[in-house]
Formats: sequence, structure tokens, C-alpha cells
Amino acid sequence: MSSKNIVLIGMPGSGKSTVGVLLAKELGLGFIDTDLIIQQETGRTLQAIVDGDGYQSLRSVEGRVLLALDVQRHVISTGGSAVYSDDAMAHLGRHGVVVFLDISLAAVKRRIGDHSMRGISRHPQQSLEELFEERFALYNHYGQITVRADQQTPAQVCEAVVRELTRQNLAPGMH
Repeated sequence: MSSKNIVLIGMPGSGKSTVGVLLAKELGLGFIDTDLIIQQETGRTLQAIVDGDGYQSLRSVEGRVLLALDVQRHVISTGGSAVYSDDAMAHLGRHGVVVFLDISLAAVKRRIGDHSMRGISRHPQQSLEELFEERFALYNHYGQITVRADQQTPAQVCEAVVRELTRQNLAPGMH
């Protein structure tokens, strides 16, 4: 049985947390949401960090939290900006399979609504469209597996991820 993790990356609203819990249950793995670790360690919401210290501060804290992760057999739901840290992504990739939950810009807008309330790490003047384009390239770069997640329910996305992990013989929980 593999000791690898499954690392979920993708835009806010792509379903990383929801699908992550389902995957952990399906495969008998632990579950970690790194946004929650950041909030627990800082005692502040992601939005409060962005508002008080700026988006670079949130990215810095996120990179530090990701590099400190030392777990096996977990599904790790990362924050949308995890891909800005090369070191963190290399660390996560060494210990896990990186899965990109790919959704369209229209789906992001539909799912997150007023993005200013989501603690999204972005330049103050950056539009959601610009952020989407910038991150999409990074998600594609780091994702070892890509699963379309905008036309399916979280359960269907979970099934698609398991199917792809199994097809590539990468599923940590499978015997």
C-alpha cells in the first residue's frame, strides 16, 4: 500500500475541500485543509490576513504551512494560491500525487460569487479573469492528473479522481 498523499489544487470554488473529504472517505485516508491550518496558526481568516497584511503575506504563510506538512496517506486540500510557491509544490509533489480540479472561469464566478469575500490572494488591481489566466498555467504545470470539475457533482468528481488514480496505478488507499 502506498504512503503517498493526494494533493488537490485548483481555483477557489473548484471543490478541493468538498471533494477532498469525499476522497479521504472513499480511500480510507486522512484529510487536511491547509486554509484551515493557516487560520488556526494565525488566529485570523484568510480575508483578514489579505486585508491586514496584503496578499503576499497570505502567500508567504501558505508556503510555510505547506512546507511544514509531514504526513502520509492524506488528502491535502490546498489554498488556491499554493502554486505560487515552487518549493512548496516540489515538497508536495515528492510526497504525493498532485490533482488539478479544473473548472471554467464561468464556474468560478458562479460558485464563489463576490470573490472579494473569499480571502483570495491576488494583486489589489487584478481582475478575477487575470487571476484565473495566471493560475491556470500554474495548475497545468504542477498537476500530474487533471480532472474536469465544473459539470459534475462533488461525488462524480471524486469518482473521476479515483478512476484516474487507479488507471495510473497511483491510488494510495487501493490495495
